[in-house]
Amino acid sequence: MDQLQKCDANYVPLTPITFLQRASAVYANRTSVIYEGTHFTWRQTYERCCRLADSLRSLNVGKNDVVSVLAPNIPAVYEMHFAVPMAGAVLNTINTRLDAKSIATILSHSGAKVFFVDCQYKEVADKALSFLNGSVPSIIATIDDVDTPTGVRLGQFEYEQLVQRGNPGYTGELIRDEWDPIALNYTSGTTSAPKGVVYSHRGAYLSTLSLILGWEMGSAPVYLWSLPMFHCNGWTFTWGVAARGGTNVCIRNTSAKDMYRAIADHKVTHMCCAPIVFNILLEAKPHERREITSPVEILTGGAPPPAPLLEKIESLGFHVTHAYGLTEATGPALVCEWQTKWNKLPLQDQSKLKARQGISILTLADADIKDLDTMASMPRDGKTTGEIVLRGSSIMKGYFKDPEETSRAFRNGWFVTGDVGVIHPDGYLEIKDRSKDVIISGGENISSVELESVLYRHPRILEAAVVAMPSRRWGESPCAFISVKMNSKGLTSDVKESDIIAHCRKNLPSFMIPKRVEFMAELPKTATGKIQKFQLREVAKNFAVSESLPSKKPTGSSAPSVSGQVNTEVPGYAHEQVLAMSRL
Repeated sequence: MDQLQKCDANYVPLTPITFLQRASAVYANRTSVIYEGTHFTWRQTYERCCRLADSLRSLNVGKNDVVSVLAPNIPAVYEMHFAVPMAGAVLNTINTRLDAKSIATILSHSGAKVFFVDCQYKEVADKALSFLNGSVPSIIATIDDVDTPTGVRLGQFEYEQLVQRGNPGYTGELIRDEWDPIALNYTSGTTSAPKGVVYSHRGAYLSTLSLILGWEMGSAPVYLWSLPMFHCNGWTFTWGVAARGGTNVCIRNTSAKDMYRAIADHKVTHMCCAPIVFNILLEAKPHERREITSPVEILTGGAPPPAPLLEKIESLGFHVTHAYGLTEATGPALVCEWQTKWNKLPLQDQSKLKARQGISILTLADADIKDLDTMASMPRDGKTTGEIVLRGSSIMKGYFKDPEETSRAFRNGWFVTGDVGVIHPDGYLEIKDRSKDVIISGGENISSVELESVLYRHPRILEAAVVAMPSRRWGESPCAFISVKMNSKGLTSDVKESDIIAHCRKNLPSFMIPKRVEFMAELPKTATGKIQKFQLREVAKNFAVSESLPSKKPTGSSAPSVSGQVNTEVPGYAHEQVLAMSRL
């Protein structure tokens, strides 16, 4: 046995680039990309990627060079997921919702050699480049709209020109080491400053296979790009749709009108999104809606979706699968794999099961709940909490230029997620909170996720987040921040703090009831749509609770105004700061 050798015939480094090569050969004339009036086949997409990769090589872009792109979900970004690694370089998709300083920070930290900018983002890109002084990327190129060109230019190159001037016969640089980097993604910074997460070709390949298997994505899916491609490379479905020979339906905006139109016009079968998109679909105006004639599979993650929200979205014709992951895990690491026996349960019980984070994807070696002090596994009783830890080939290579944070994230052979959860007797994991978000009140641990799930059952609550606020008696007490749906008269002021407290009192033990409810026009979010609890915690620090009962404030002191302004009665917190937070 020892004499058997590894050779080019029996060992080929894993890389998702092979998915495109296969799609071009097997599904050559099948539609690969739809964007408004633009349609490509898989043969055309492969040729365009070969051309772009060749153009990048002609500009001296090669191994480990970073190619950054600031653009929405358009064909160019999809193509770059193959063309950039084909040139041997590393793709860095930048969050389009970031401000100029944040973009500049990423360009500087990544050392980007190339910067592609969509015409829609020229202004913010110009400003970002002005912050860089002498460290501007050496190659700057504009991506004009392929469907309706605008003529806007930034830098010395234009994307389509680079594609057309490249050699269609170029097949890309040979990937010799599957551990080589393929992508650099920056975390959303929900609990700290963003960090650069490096993916390997091997990790991207295995994560892609795991997700198309775990989601049971069949051949020739029609996939709607409602999830940003900049978010963990579209949870690897940039590569996964090619693996299944599917069709990518690209849209610039995740508006209700655009999503419903794309679903109806192109017979969409699959889409991914954060739970915030559920509200966009649910709150759509009558003229924006289109009838959903066949079920649309949704893979959701990014934040634990409350069971009541799952019930509402599925009533529209969507079928939801819940996943859990992090940027560091190359997107989803756990999927709530459905079991046939659950179909016999009442819908409310099914929604509660579906809201759990689930079991590990196939190529993740292990997932567990541990006591980080002893690294002992927690009992599978659905009650005992511990930290969620993961290990496997889909976990990141590490944080770019940050060995200290990398060492802190990897502990005793595990990646420490920072999330607190439980394991149920059936082996399914369920998040109870971020470790920083657990509220310890009088010695009792309060799960903000559990409390938020109850709040979402209130028919008028649109968004909810619960954080700890100081309590002289209990140490910490829960404080709820909510935004409210308008009533039939277009008002929100009819919902009072007392209504919310009464709702919670019916559904929660007394120690979990929020001691204060703050109304906001909109909760602050990261650029990927996650609620920024650390900002809310800063607001809550200015509140002081001296007793166990809800604060007895004058009626209407925390009620939202008719105009949609946030509550301005925040002790010790500037009115302007609160208003600015509500717009994030």
